[in-house]
Amino acid sequence: MARISPKEDKFYDMFIDTAHLIYEAAERLDDLLNNLDDVQNKVRQIEEIEHKGDKQAHDILEQLNRSFITPLDREDIYLIAKQMDDIIDNIEATAHRFVMFNVSTATKDSLILGKLIVSSCKELISLMEELKNARKSTKLSEKIIEINRLEDDGDQIFRRAVTTLFNGETPALDVFKWHEIYDFIEQTLDACEEVANTVEGVVMKHA
Repeated sequence: MARISPKEDKFYDMFIDTAHLIYEAAERLDDLLNNLDDVQNKVRQIEEIEHKGDKQAHDILEQLNRSFITPLDREDIYLIAKQMDDIIDNIEATAHRFVMFNVSTATKDSLILGKLIVSSCKELISLMEELKNARKSTKLSEKIIEINRLEDDGDQIFRRAVTTLFNGETPALDVFKWHEIYDFIEQTLDACEEVANTVEGVVMKHA
């Protein structure tokens, strides 16, 4: 990575701040999955975090437009900001389904997937902290690998969960509800992996 001034370094700090917002949203979703009481209020709290995430993404793009020199290629900063915003959007979309579909009980697989989202989003914070210090970092690649591993674990559980849905014992309406919920959960984990893969490409480009 090129040497940059503290002002130009701001993008890394903004990425770290966004990662903390994502992690907060993931914890709220996990809490919702584990306790489906007062769901509307819990979804509202996730909405508030999503609004903060939108503002953060907007602030990053505004800073990008104002900056003559950037620590990373402009298109990479834009892509990372967009992909991180996608994670919060998917968390919010998942939470909304519990209100829309009037779901009152979480499945065992959804609880496991919720924990995987929390773990992946926690790793995202570390990933962004390591990206800021990429020239000295010895842990960046292991953070990328860990996020990829969590997504792989999520894929396996997603396939198992969907297979269970279609075993002929689940009521048709529940199949519809949970298939869509699982889809958004998987998209959340996929979005985390996309950020990790983008960061990996950025690091290789600047190696």
